Amino acid sequence: MTKSSKTGGNDAGEQPHHAAGAKKRRHIRLFGRHLPVPQSVAMRRTLGGLLVAGGTLGFLPVLGFWMVPLGLIVLSQDSAIVRRKRRQLEVKIGRKWKGSRPADK
Repeated sequence: MTKSSKTGGNDAGEQPHHAAGAKKRRHIRLFGRHLPVPQSVAMRRTLGGLLVAGGTLGFLPVLGFWMVPLGLIVLSQDSAIVRRKRRQLEVKIGRKWKGSRPADK
């Protein structure tokens, strides 16, 4: 009798429901939304750098200045100090936005 049959498992090596081989997608939480970002640090830095560089060419038709803050948000994923500042700014903007809305009464 094998060890797995003693414990009630199957002989194929039963995996738990959260398979150990499955990778969890990385997300950036921004204003209550979860935005997916690349898994590897090199890809995140490349994507963030390209967004910032493309944003500096925002006067061109396809590119826009909106790419600069988006690139900085992606780059902030790997820096604790910048991530903390981003969250503080997000909270400040959220409070200001929430306070400027009229009350629903």
